[in-house]
Amino acid sequence: MVTNFDFLKRNDKNLYEIINDAEKLYRGEFFEQCMTQTRRFGEVVCKNVLGSRRTTEVTFDAMLATLKDCTLGSSTEAKEFVDDLYFLKKHGNNATHSITVKQDGMEALECLQRAFEVALNYCVYSCNEDRRILKLRYDTELLVTGKKSRKSLSEKYEEEKDKCINKTKKSVSKTSKSTKPKPQFCSVKSQSKKSKTPYFWYFVGTSAIISTVMLIILAII
Repeated sequence: MVTNFDFLKRNDKNLYEIINDAEKLYRGEFFEQCMTQTRRFGEVVCKNVLGSRRTTEVTFDAMLATLKDCTLGSSTEAKEFVDDLYFLKKHGNNATHSITVKQDGMEALECLQRAFEVALNYCVYSCNEDRRILKLRYDTELLVTGKKSRKSLSEKYEEEKDKCINKTKKSVSKTSKSTKPKPQFCSVKSQSKKSKTPYFWYFVGTSAIISTVMLIILAII
């Protein structure tokens, strides 16, 4: 099975086996045991790096103190290397001596990621490995599924960025559609005009009737 630490196998098989067991424990959801194993990994790395400079130091803490003194004034990478080892020691000790079981998967994952950085620096600066391995990134998908991700970290980033952009565009489009003014239709109903007889014609008709009646009366007389 491909692991995140395959590059370590060709430089230090013993260290590879230790950290490979830590990844197996993580996949089995034995998170506290995983952190304890990463602590063990860090201690062996520290011992290997010190080499002949280690004299009376027996404990991990004592070896780390000596290593810290040796790296004073060194590069940023060396300081980060020591900081990562301190992190593994602290969280490994907490997991080992804790009274209650926390089963913190995120904390265990960070321990594996720190161990990964330690392994990279150890291979480059102590085993003369090609510096190009420093560009490697810890693959969480590989850890969980045992299958290497086909997409690089940059490709995943671009994919997620495109998804966010498309989602924003759809949201804006939907909002603009919902606020678009609807066309107004004004229907005007024409009222039928009622035929009204002008008052003038009433007057004319009445006058004509009266005149006719008067003429008849005069004719009789």
